[in-house]
Order: sequence, then structure tokens, then C-alpha cells
Amino acid sequence: MSSTNTASLALTTLSEEEGLFQSMVREFAEERVKPQVMDMDRAAKIPRELIDRLFDLGVMGVEIPLEYSGAGSSFFMAILAIEEMARVDPAVSVCIDVQNTLVINAFLRWLTPDQQARFLPRLATNTVGSYSLSESGSGSDAFALKTQARPDGDTYVLNGRKMWVTNGDDAGLYMLFANAAPDKGYKGITGFVIDREMPGFSVGRKEDKLGIRASSTCELILEDVRVPRENVIGQVGQGYKVAIETLNEGRIGIAAQMIGLAQGAFNAAKDYALERRQFGQAIAQFQAVQFQLAEMATEIEAGRLMVYNAARLKDGGQPFRQQAAMAKYYCSQIAERVASQSLEIFGGNGFIKDFPAEKFYRDAKIGKIYEGTSNIQLQTIAKNMLGR
Repeated sequence: MSSTNTASLALTTLSEEEGLFQSMVREFAEERVKPQVMDMDRAAKIPRELIDRLFDLGVMGVEIPLEYSGAGSSFFMAILAIEEMARVDPAVSVCIDVQNTLVINAFLRWLTPDQQARFLPRLATNTVGSYSLSESGSGSDAFALKTQARPDGDTYVLNGRKMWVTNGDDAGLYMLFANAAPDKGYKGITGFVIDREMPGFSVGRKEDKLGIRASSTCELILEDVRVPRENVIGQVGQGYKVAIETLNEGRIGIAAQMIGLAQGAFNAAKDYALERRQFGQAIAQFQAVQFQLAEMATEIEAGRLMVYNAARLKDGGQPFRQQAAMAKYYCSQIAERVASQSLEIFGGNGFIKDFPAEKFYRDAKIGKIYEGTSNIQLQTIAKNMLGR
């Protein structure tokens, strides 16, 4: 095999199209998002004008077919967008992430052609999507959910409350799970497409969070919300399968977000180490700092390889559940560790909001929690490994 062919097999070698897309998102993040990062963090909100620009950029409907006004591209391209945006602002990144790896991914797989024609053009052009599974008493044990969907003629009547819903305040469409047959336990769980304008549906309290503050995380309230039967996702009672398989894909997105965050924290630390002078020289000249940076860079590279591998497997139609769990677990560890080391390299400046290190540090913690805690990832890895 020639050296050229061997090089083309490298996971981090991008095609021309992928490279151009990555550069486009990176430029947008640096020029349009970065100047607003701290204002958005303080306000705990992404301005609608910026969300509109994300739609114009094409990153809110990466896999949606061209016939539905989407980009008609790959899952891997969505992962690139998530990673690049997270280098600048993980809060904006997770908005893109949920839109693509959870909502759109599930709609492409589970909706009928008629349903896709109704909902995908909206998600491609101007409507934020949201994924709603968790409740106050059902986090990791997601199937302990209490929200019920009572059949009534051509509709289902939904009642209950959902918690910790990412994109909750910005969304117009919600992928929401309720139990249509509580006597059947988890086999009654069913997915529904909820329109924000449906009577009885409302967005409740917006959480005041430690990190990714600009990303809206909200409570959803359903009081006799009538949902047409044609808004059922997949089959009635199939919701447990829809939810879990969608989260398997979403975990690659969270891993990409975390590795992008780690890269952003590393870049900030490296630049600061080259500028900050102590004892007559830049602190980057000290071996202790050099070793810190070298370790950070090595861990980021390892994490990126895991993310890209999982994404390539998914696009190739190959099994990826184990790799997704491993990537999510490892990259969340790396993000927290690199963000902490970055803050330490900044020294006292790292502890104040005038510099980016403290925000990366706050944003990193969520990686070990949402879309399956680190313990859940380890459980998934172990079960797969032991053939259970």
C-alpha cells in the first residue's frame, strides 16, 4: 500500500468538503459567536438573532435531505460543527448538538415520509428542536417517567411535567416521551412530536445553571395537551427503543462537544503561556508548563480519535454503541481535566471572568452528567463487553 493511501485512512484526515465545512464553522464561531460569549453567559440566553444565523449557516439541519431544505450531509459533518462551536462556546454547541444528533437523527429514522415532510423543513430553516425524556423522579432511570398519554379518539391527551430539557425555551418542536399504557410499564412509553403552540403546553421554570448558561434548560408543563395520532413517533409502545437508540447517537455529539471544549481551553492556555512572563521569560519556557501542555494535547488527540471513529462507524452503518459510550465517558473526563489545568496555567487570572478559563471550567462539568452520567456509560460499556 502506498504512503498516500495509508495517510488517507487517518481518522483526522478530512475530505475537501469536510475541511471546508470545518473552516466555515470555525470562522463563524470566532467572528460571530466569540464576541458575545460572556454577554450570553451573563444573560443566560442565546439571542434569537444568533440562532437565525446558525440556520443561515446550515448547521441546524446538517443531515436533513435537500428536498426538505436541509444540507443533505452526514452525521460526521454534524459532529464537526458541534466540535468547532464548542471551542468557542459549548452553550451554543449543545444547541446545535441536540438539534442534529437527537431530534433530527430520530426524525430521519423513525418518522414516516408524511411526518418528515411536515416537520423536517421547519427544523432545517427556522425551528429549534428539543428532546424531552427526563422528569424530576426519572433521570438515569429514564423509564420511571410519570407523564401519561391517554388515548381519546384521534388524539392522545398528555399530562405531566418534564425536567432539564435542553433548548426548552428556544424550541418550537419537542420530541417528548409519555406513557400511553402505564399498566405495561416501559412497554407503554411512546414518543410524540409536540408543537409549542398546542393548547395546554407551556414552558416552565428556566434553570439557573453552573455552566453552559446560555443554553436554555427548562421545565415543560403539559395540562390536557391534545396531540394528534399522526404525531406519534414510530409505533405506540416503541418509545423506549426510540429514546435509547437516539441517546446512543447523541452521546457521540456530547463527546464532540467535550473535545471541542477541551481544545478551546487548551488553545487559551497555550496562548496565555506564550504571553505571560515571569522571572524574565514566558511561562511556556518552563518545563513544568510545557509538560502540562503536552499532556493536555495528547489527551485531546486521543479523545478526538474516539469521537471521529464513533461518528465514522455510525455513518458507515456499523455497530457503534460501545464506541459512543466510550467516547462520551472519556471525552467528558478529558474536558474536565484539561479545563482545570488550563485554569491553573492562567493562575489568578484563571479564577476571574475577564479570562476564558473559568467559563470552560464551569461548562465542562455537565459532560459527565447529561445524556447518561459517567456511571451509566461505564455500565453500558461493561454490559457490551461482557455480552449482556
